[in-house]
Amino acid sequence: MRTLCASTLIGEFFVIGFAGLVAMKSDDLSMATVWTVCGIGMLLSVLLCGMISRPGGVQLGWALQIALIASGFVIPTMFFLGALFAVLWWASIHYGAKIDEAKAKWSAQAEPGPDAA
Repeated sequence: MRTLCASTLIGEFFVIGFAGLVAMKSDDLSMATVWTVCGIGMLLSVLLCGMISRPGGVQLGWALQIALIASGFVIPTMFFLGALFAVLWWASIHYGAKIDEAKAKWSAQAEPGPDAA
């Protein structure tokens, strides 16, 4: 699960950065505001890559997904991209857990039992 979730978060890192470039063109926002918000989002996405397997890591990832969707109020395209990444996040968790279960099952089958000798 960790690999799939980290891949999704790295993709979000780049999307947040590109969204910052688009948001800079807005006359309503200062460059400092744009890059403070985007910088926090980008930093959080990178830090979450290492926190996925820790308690609360997945929930923080969901919070980032909600923030990404909410950024659509500033850049309307982010409604679509945020929803797309939320689906990717769900798929990473769902299918990543299935892959982890299958790996554990195969690993248990590969280990010889106590009476194998």
